[in-house]
Amino acid sequence: MKKIDLVLLLPVVGLTLFGLLMLYDASSFVSFRDFGNKYHYVSEQLVWLLLGYAGLSFAYLFDYKKYYNLALPILIVSLISLMLVFVPGLGVKVLGARRWVNLGFSVFQPSEIAKIALAIYLSAWFSNKEKGRLIAFLLLIGFVVFLIILQPDLGTAFIILSEAMVIYFLSGASIMQFIYLIPIIALAIFALIKLEPYRAQRLAVFLNPNVDLQTSSYHIRQILIALGSGGLFGLGLGNSLQKFAYLPESTTDSIFAIIAEETGFVGAGIVILIFVLIVTRCFNIAFSAKDKFGKLLAGGIASYLALQTLINLGSQTAIVPVTGVPLPFISYGGSALVVSLYGIGIILNISKQNKKN
Repeated sequence: MKKIDLVLLLPVVGLTLFGLLMLYDASSFVSFRDFGNKYHYVSEQLVWLLLGYAGLSFAYLFDYKKYYNLALPILIVSLISLMLVFVPGLGVKVLGARRWVNLGFSVFQPSEIAKIALAIYLSAWFSNKEKGRLIAFLLLIGFVVFLIILQPDLGTAFIILSEAMVIYFLSGASIMQFIYLIPIIALAIFALIKLEPYRAQRLAVFLNPNVDLQTSSYHIRQILIALGSGGLFGLGLGNSLQKFAYLPESTTDSIFAIIAEETGFVGAGIVILIFVLIVTRCFNIAFSAKDKFGKLLAGGIASYLALQTLINLGSQTAIVPVTGVPLPFISYGGSALVVSLYGIGIILNISKQNKKN
């Protein structure tokens, strides 16, 4: 027990429990309306949370160095699962997107698994020096990102691409390579946005939130209403008005708006500070790792958690366009919760191994 990094573990557990409370609060109305049971969403999330804790415990006890030899099989399984979403009968299509695989007893989102799988594989690959691997790296990441964009899920594709670039940078890559790649990636993202009407519409709303208030900008307007209604100290837990079906995706992408409405600037600020503490601690563990594999693995996991948090919070404060990226540890969604907790377990194991040495 002395080797458990409580500075990381306790904030994560606190956020997940707080997330469970806020999920019940945000979902009770729509849950009763749609299922006749106000505990529908929170009861499902509780099951996933327990599975996530089990995954965290296993990852904490499992020596992270063993992932080195498992890296390729893990990557292959992840790639296959990404392709399964397009197989009729297995892939689940919701609102025009194919992002889930139906196992019969449950569904999971392969792109969430890809975040961990790529972190493991790239960390193992880049642990050793190798000349001329940039092209091979770009081909692999391009293939993974292509599969995710086909689903389509540009937000997750951007997170995975950024995570891969962070690991590549931490491995000692030349800064000049990033200077060349950044404008190319930016142009590619802009082209993908313009090619899809709904993405172009989100960009237009981001640039001008007052356009078409009843349709395209409705979501961001309701988010801003929730943030403004919260004031300094909030309306109080359970007193949100936006949760009564005014705010779209109030249990997933936009749950932070409900938190801000009920707990105000102070409560929302505390939540953000806890995320800062978690991410900072993850990177501290990464930089203090005794071996390069552990350093890259912890850094990769920390980077995708940080990016996912930044994109979600940015979309909730109109800093970036609204995306379908959930808030780690808090938003409704089993795959994201389990994978995030498993990643924390890996970092806790790296921290434990550091203390051993």
